[in-house]
Amino acid sequence: MKALPLLVPDEEGSTLCTIHRKSDGKVEDSLDPDALRKAFTSGEGTLWVDLDASDPAQASLLKDVFNFHPLAIEDALNPNSRVKVDEYPTFLLVIARVVSFADSTPDPYDLDTANLTMFITKNAVITTHLQNLPIIQTLVSQLRANPDLLERGPARIAHFVLDGAVDAYFPVLDQLDEFVDEIEERVFGRFDEELLQEIFKVKRLVISLRRFLAPQRDVLSQLTMRPSPFLPLEAQIYFRDVHDHMLRITDSLDSYRDLLSSTLDAYLTQVSNRLGYVSKALATVGAVSVPFVVVAGVYGMNFEKIPLAHHPYGFEIMVGFQVALAVLFIVALKQKKML
Repeated sequence: MKALPLLVPDEEGSTLCTIHRKSDGKVEDSLDPDALRKAFTSGEGTLWVDLDASDPAQASLLKDVFNFHPLAIEDALNPNSRVKVDEYPTFLLVIARVVSFADSTPDPYDLDTANLTMFITKNAVITTHLQNLPIIQTLVSQLRANPDLLERGPARIAHFVLDGAVDAYFPVLDQLDEFVDEIEERVFGRFDEELLQEIFKVKRLVISLRRFLAPQRDVLSQLTMRPSPFLPLEAQIYFRDVHDHMLRITDSLDSYRDLLSSTLDAYLTQVSNRLGYVSKALATVGAVSVPFVVVAGVYGMNFEKIPLAHHPYGFEIMVGFQVALAVLFIVALKQKKML
């Protein structure tokens, strides 16, 4: 199964998604900036906000409404920010990376990547991104269908977000498994001279995925092991489950890397064997032609007395003699297992 594309067109334009569950169980949806500021500063209940950072009006809410640190806002608005977790006095900043295969390029091995930023406070979770992400759309649908999920607190909402970001790697692994199976079939089933380029492309894909996963694994390790006022101990257990998923993905990538290395060795061995067969065939042709060259060279010398020079069947006799020498030469090579 191929992963969903990261870039999802939104024909209706960018929409601010907000859900606030108060302590009394009342749920408010689609808050305006003033109501959003009031819900955030009151500290009552649990608030979840999803911002499209590509929209300047929504990006400005990070400063105007939530008053986050300028450095944290800069990280959220930078598409090249590294994956990390930073703790500020009033919030926890978590940046994760979502990966999917690119549908906009002809190369089936190209990847689309997008940063997903979370601001976690004691009563709110604010997610920001520069692309429309399917995992966020799924979370929006879940929270709107079941707002009571917000009762579990901001840390659990953050867990839902990270769990979706990590689970997005599994369809990529399924597609990668199909690539590896196809390469193995082409190596061992039918020899393909253009396969070397495909092997290196898939190996580069595995290396890219490992490069994306390495810092994310460290982030999840910090979220599961480092105490934080924004992540209760009971919530960290859920992050351990996400960390386990990440380790499983990393182990799978290691297996694919080893399998591709073995496949590459098998391919190079086949190339070497084919070269040996060609060299062997050429050597056989050369060995068979030796008697003809030697005898023809001797009889081509300018001497008056040459055996069978005037014999009526001299040519036929010499040709038969050369053929006999060639056959004996081949028999001798086979006995010595050189052919």
